[in-house]
Amino acid sequence: MTTLRNQLIQQMQLKGYSPVTIKTYVSCISRMASFYNSPADQLSVDQIRNYILLGITEKKLSKPWMNATISAVKLLFCDVLKREWNYLDLPRPRKDKKVPVILSKDEVRRIIDSKTNLKHKAILIITYSGGLRIGEVSTLRVTDIDSGRMLIHLRKAKGDKERYTILSPIALDLLRNYYRMYKPKEWLFEGSISNRPISKSTINAVFKQALTKSNVQKKVSVHSLRHSFATHLLEQGVALPIIQMMMGHKSLKTTSGYLHVQQYSIQGVRSPLDTLSI
Repeated sequence: MTTLRNQLIQQMQLKGYSPVTIKTYVSCISRMASFYNSPADQLSVDQIRNYILLGITEKKLSKPWMNATISAVKLLFCDVLKREWNYLDLPRPRKDKKVPVILSKDEVRRIIDSKTNLKHKAILIITYSGGLRIGEVSTLRVTDIDSGRMLIHLRKAKGDKERYTILSPIALDLLRNYYRMYKPKEWLFEGSISNRPISKSTINAVFKQALTKSNVQKKVSVHSLRHSFATHLLEQGVALPIIQMMMGHKSLKTTSGYLHVQQYSIQGVRSPLDTLSI
């Protein structure tokens, strides 16, 4: 599959796919070809359909992985091999509608307060206060912190999109203390290797340690800080389109998913009866 693999990679590079997506799609095609011990371009429609069905029903592979496989197959057959897609007729598995686990504000405070290391505390605070993804935190540069406009500039967000999110005054004060102590040069959070950003695995470890010390019992991850950021904004009355912009969601439908986990209170709601002149 070497030549075909290179053609697939080049096509994705031309279309501007991220390195992570390219790696995933190549892996999907390679696994399918290895399963049949046959070049991917020689697989029949029935083989591809059976592979997808087997992955879902017997191997219990995740639906996102199978959807990625279908996307990779479509890219290979349509863009590289120049074949018609309609004849493949591969239905996509429906995504499971899972409600994210949300941390309360008190739980977030306990997780952050559990860290005495200034760098670790700064990582957790910047993640929650701006609703950042773990990859965005790891690749933040010193110049991305715009204290003049109180914004964080995310240059290489998901899908290679740029966006801005809010910079909390509390986060800024802590970052200034952190900067004076650690004096980062290019990357805001440097890793163990000089002139390299902190790894995502290190950030995960920092969060897990904080979670254990905080005694918060929920099954959460670093990404839960981002979910909690969006949900807490909703509960504060911030409009969905504004949250969508800060979160970097392509669709408002994605952002509206947080409506299912926000805590509603009927206290203070005014009855329409009270608006009538009776």
